[in-house]
Amino acid sequence: MTLQLQSLLGLAVLPLLAYLLSERRSALAWRPTLRLVAAGVALQLVIAGLLLNVPMLRAAFAYPAAAVEALMTATAAGMRLVFGYLAGGPTPFAVTAPQNGFVLAFQALPLVLIVSVLSKLLYHWGVLPRLVAAVAAVLRRTLGVGGPVGTSAAANVFVGMVEAPLLVRPYLASMTRSELFATMAVGMAGVAGTVLGLYASVLKATLPDAAGHLVVASVISVPAALVIAALMVPEDPYRVSGASAVDALPPLGSLEQADAPSSSMDAITQGTREGVDLLVSITAMLIVAVALVTLVDMILAAVFVPLGIDVRLAGVLGMAFAPMAFLIGIPWAECAAAGGLLGVKTVLNEFLAYLQMAALPPEALSPRSRLLMTYALCGFANLGSLGIMIGGLVAMVPSRRAEIVSLGVRTVVAGTLATLMTAAVVGVLTPG
Repeated sequence: MTLQLQSLLGLAVLPLLAYLLSERRSALAWRPTLRLVAAGVALQLVIAGLLLNVPMLRAAFAYPAAAVEALMTATAAGMRLVFGYLAGGPTPFAVTAPQNGFVLAFQALPLVLIVSVLSKLLYHWGVLPRLVAAVAAVLRRTLGVGGPVGTSAAANVFVGMVEAPLLVRPYLASMTRSELFATMAVGMAGVAGTVLGLYASVLKATLPDAAGHLVVASVISVPAALVIAALMVPEDPYRVSGASAVDALPPLGSLEQADAPSSSMDAITQGTREGVDLLVSITAMLIVAVALVTLVDMILAAVFVPLGIDVRLAGVLGMAFAPMAFLIGIPWAECAAAGGLLGVKTVLNEFLAYLQMAALPPEALSPRSRLLMTYALCGFANLGSLGIMIGGLVAMVPSRRAEIVSLGVRTVVAGTLATLMTAAVVGVLTPG
């Protein structure tokens, strides 16, 4: 079996898994279900095919990469002024091991601050709302997703899993269970624009055009998540929500948060404050995640080393997730390493998984496998993000707290299946 056929197999099996995990399979008539899956896969293939294989569009990948480089250069200038040599500035001593001079907290993570400010400015200037409306129109025409669900799904291409539902907050209370689940699942299947540049900066040394691929992943994971969500939590034909009946939302500006920026300077101020919160959260998360992995490895060593067995968390996760890696088109010889990354992403977070992938030796994963894993890891579907999403949605619509909590674990599964489906699409289009 060629690797492309292997990915094609994954495109068939992954929606089937979602169907088998459905809470109401009896509600899924086979013809409409097949049409939905076919439309979702076709939309993914068309978008990915155009962006990955059309030379003119493929050349556009240079722009996100150049943007990330520009942002990193600008951020580094500010960081060097404040933190000096810790941020890459001139050192007051002779450097004997320059390869060890990279400090993640001072030379990569601060990129989040600048992206947060730019996102806030683009929203205030009306650029992001127009982009969201354009993506929502495509989803409405292809998958029949309209109103609040389509708008929230489209917003997830640009903002995070909590910020996107804020755009349709007035409709959350009247959504059906299926619509609410779809809104949550799409959030789990993507990453926020505020961290996309950070991930690209980590991957750029091992994956050409990393920023462009992450942008493509954010776009094509949306239809995948909508398809998976519709299979796992089907719509109740006997209930029509107030949200479903609305063909067009009020102007996006009327759905903004109460603290929407009043000016460009206010947007800069708010973006900086939110960026600081995010930066602190990411830093703390990495410290805790690495500490927990180390602690688990120490416990496993204490139990198994006396028996002459070397067991580590990465190996356990690798075995558990290896079949999923195989389904997206990873050669079986590399599935243990790829499965370990998928496990780290699901149990801990995607940033730590990207850091680990960037640190892998070249022989651990082929260039094609690194490309597919970049897509497979590009999502918030992990236990930590689940807590953030539940907390955010419950604050927005407390009347549906029990339902939001009950759907929580399912959203992690749905987001994982969606990003794997996205990786399989790219695998079908990428020769082995």
